[in-house]
Amino acid sequence: MNAIIYCRVSTTKETQETSLVRQEEELTKLANEKSLEIVKVIREQASGYDLEREGILELLSLIKGHQADVLLIQDETRLGRGNAKIAILHCILKEGIKLFSISHSGELQLSESDSMVLNIVGMVEEYQRKLHNIKIKRGMKRAVKNGYRPEKNLSNLGVHSGRERIEVPIEEIVRLRKNDLTFSEIAATLRGFGYDISKATVHRRYKEYMDSELIE
Repeated sequence: MNAIIYCRVSTTKETQETSLVRQEEELTKLANEKSLEIVKVIREQASGYDLEREGILELLSLIKGHQADVLLIQDETRLGRGNAKIAILHCILKEGIKLFSISHSGELQLSESDSMVLNIVGMVEEYQRKLHNIKIKRGMKRAVKNGYRPEKNLSNLGVHSGRERIEVPIEEIVRLRKNDLTFSEIAATLRGFGYDISKATVHRRYKEYMDSELIE
């Protein structure tokens, strides 16, 4: 299994650098003991209460890109402190990443309180997803009731796939917007018909259209 080593100290003092070196050495040893392939070592000197850390953002990006199966840390406080720790743990664990720590000589065992909070966060996220889907369905019903006919309007449905279908009819974005759908709902609706488009792209295309209308 591929592994990432993450080391952090709280300040940029030179005396803290020895702690970074020690963490890396101990975590490398743990990786070797567990027959893990180290693909990246990330060292960071920053407060654990801060979410805007270059190292942690790089770590989350690598995990999201499925670059590793295991994360090696000294203990969970190296990831963060307070609410920042919970948020980062949630992002990591929901990707199916295993956490190994020096403090547990293997797989990390979360405290009962941390486990409880993470379970609550997971449940809240799941209900947010359900509510979002309900909003999309209601938006679609409202659009159809107001005259939207996707089978007629999405003329190239079934012709192309993937990136080639990023070009969507701007008139459909405008039509759905007039039917009071949010940009997120519009993007989800168009994706349902095979258009690989994000909320940001929908918003940009709509803004470009409205700006051009004003110019004319």
